[in-house]
Amino acid sequence: MEITSDNRLKKLIIIGDRVLIQPSAPNDRTESGLFLPPGVQEKERVQQGYIIKIGPGYAIPLPPEDEPWKAAEEQVKYLPLQAREGDLAIFLLSGATEIIYAGQKYFIVPQSAILMLEREEDL
Repeated sequence: MEITSDNRLKKLIIIGDRVLIQPSAPNDRTESGLFLPPGVQEKERVQQGYIIKIGPGYAIPLPPEDEPWKAAEEQVKYLPLQAREGDLAIFLLSGATEIIYAGQKYFIVPQSAILMLEREEDL
């Protein structure tokens, strides 16, 4: 299978409660008008970008098995993330890990480092 710009990210699997974010160009405003103060951007403590992929969520531990005759169920269950693919995320840069993949800059960010999401959907 040939890797193209359309399918290159399909090979990536995001683990747990993390999201893959492609940083957007630094602006003082988001498209919907959210103002990001210059002091915040200068210190680069807060960054914004679009969520490209998300992990499965928080793993829920299986209860202790008290009925040994039951078939073993080894499928892990997850509590899904609040973030969705396509959301604009405002996140703490200190919690992010910067990576370069296929010549593009991305951040791997735990959901706990995301401060706010902007979602394009009808209210």
